[in-house]
Amino acid sequence: MDRIWAPWRKSYIRPKKARERGCLFCRLRDAKNDRQNYVIKRTAYNFAVLNRYPYNNGHVMIVPKRHVAMLDELCDVEKLDWIELLEDMIAGLKRSLRPHGFNAGMNIGQVSGAGVPGHLHLHVVPRWSGDVNFMPIIGETKIISESLDSVYQALTRKPRCGVRKSVERNKR
Repeated sequence: MDRIWAPWRKSYIRPKKARERGCLFCRLRDAKNDRQNYVIKRTAYNFAVLNRYPYNNGHVMIVPKRHVAMLDELCDVEKLDWIELLEDMIAGLKRSLRPHGFNAGMNIGQVSGAGVPGHLHLHVVPRWSGDVNFMPIIGETKIISESLDSVYQALTRKPRCGVRKSVERNKR
């Protein structure tokens, strides 16, 4: 039997501090240390953050700053800012990780599989030809080849993800 060692992931199964209460995304929105929290970019109405439990390398989430559960609760300017941030993240992922495609989607509500059901968020998952193999099916193991720190550095390296102007600047 082959073993794959990833001791750096120990912090996910045995965290040093007690689990925090309240909304994860609201805590990230209010936090000051973006690097430590893997917040890639903030805009007027949204922010982009790396998923700490990624489905694939470069798994990003686009999150409204307002705590809303449903898409129809966002106003038009928030939605436009959300889509522009999505475009910026895809452009940054293309530039830094060179994926062959993307999955983008939302799990709205707990029954749909949302890990944070009360705060809307959009998953952006880079995909490569051949990135799905026998390991997840037979071995029940997903191999993530890059650390979150490495992906964060690649996405925040100059030029920064996000070459578009913010919605606020476009209104002038």
